[in-house]
Amino acid sequence: MAPRISVIGTGYLGATHAAGMAELGHEVVGVDTDASRIRALAEGRVPFYEPGLPELLRRHVESGRLRFTTDLAEAAAFADVHFVCVGTPQGPGGAADLTALHRVVDDLVPALRRTALVVGKSTVPVGTAEALVERIARLRPSVEVDLAWNPEFLREGHAVEDTLRPNRLVLGVPSPAAEWALRQVYARPLADGTPVVVTNLPTAELVKVSANAFLATKISFVNAMAELCEVTGGDVAALADALGHDDRIGRKFLGAGLGYGGGCLPKDVRALIARATELGTPESVDFLHGVEAVNARRRQRVVDEALGALRRTGPWLHGRVGVLGAAFKPHSDDVRDSPALDVARRLSREGAWVTVFDPQASVTARTVAPELRYAANAVAACRKADVVLHLTEWPEFADLDPARLLEAARGRVLVDARNTLDPAPWLAAGWDVRTLGTLVGVPLERPLAV
Repeated sequence: MAPRISVIGTGYLGATHAAGMAELGHEVVGVDTDASRIRALAEGRVPFYEPGLPELLRRHVESGRLRFTTDLAEAAAFADVHFVCVGTPQGPGGAADLTALHRVVDDLVPALRRTALVVGKSTVPVGTAEALVERIARLRPSVEVDLAWNPEFLREGHAVEDTLRPNRLVLGVPSPAAEWALRQVYARPLADGTPVVVTNLPTAELVKVSANAFLATKISFVNAMAELCEVTGGDVAALADALGHDDRIGRKFLGAGLGYGGGCLPKDVRALIARATELGTPESVDFLHGVEAVNARRRQRVVDEALGALRRTGPWLHGRVGVLGAAFKPHSDDVRDSPALDVARRLSREGAWVTVFDPQASVTARTVAPELRYAANAVAACRKADVVLHLTEWPEFADLDPARLLEAARGRVLVDARNTLDPAPWLAAGWDVRTLGTLVGVPLERPLAV
């Protein structure tokens, strides 16, 4: 008999996981303290943008396989396996804030009346699970409670696919019984051949932050090479292609440009630095300070280029900048630590008039950056702009008509800060195309003091 599942915390991770577990054939209850969010999910409405998730959610709410509640005791009585998916935001000094995680354990464990497996999916500092085992023991549960860790590897924009057909499963388990239970939960992906790594709790905790730190390092490495290309006349796109043919390196995440952002990579890099410092081994992650520094420079580099273009076109104060993109990546409305929104806000603080268009993130961006102007489409964002910045690589931006945008704009400088637009039609239409570290169009000027 398949285990019944609760998913505690119904934000981005939890809502996706709950719908995915229902799709895999389980009876699922989602739990959250946010009553308005629970009402929306119970009505089949997703309070954020993720392709494919609304359809999946509605299908299983209507089938009765998936329901939502604010009553944790109800979930405790219902489920055999409890996935904890609450947020672990960045706290003081970069360390993860585990307040929500501790609250869930403190409330859930005393309410359990049947043998249960509690499974952490939240990204946490290594050592958290072992501390939770001790915390559970102090709560003196009346039934047997085991704790496992099963890190998530969701990519925003691909979260449904990543849940239903993961590229690997990591099971941090303390016992054969816990492993067996998780294998029952993931029976379908395992039957389809999904690789599984069974390990201990500390290793499972380290996997997600290690993966994100590695990806951030790879992105910052190619951006450091872009800096060298800009001062030597090299072409970082050709360099990345050459490196990518080495199967030890690979081409993914070697796209030079504006750098990384979002709710995971920046937070996890800082949390890993903070945890290594707490453990007395800060030198083991010293290199990550350089990774962060390169990433920060890329943002300022684009700001400097935009200000330089404004100065060349005339009085730069109150110059107009059209911005294409606000989300930290395409196929998402997430603006947490978004490089695009950061650049737009820096330019606004310098006195530029900034107008932004994003296919999905304009609403969420407006709540974070109300000082900016927002347009209904790309042409409106570029109207009377002295400079246009391409900051999020939405596929629809590649299909824009450069001639139409040039008619709307006042200037003709396009900074492709993601190096993903085909420069040929833009150059043919009369744009001065600037890129980061490539030989396309007009070379970037050396950084300007601001």
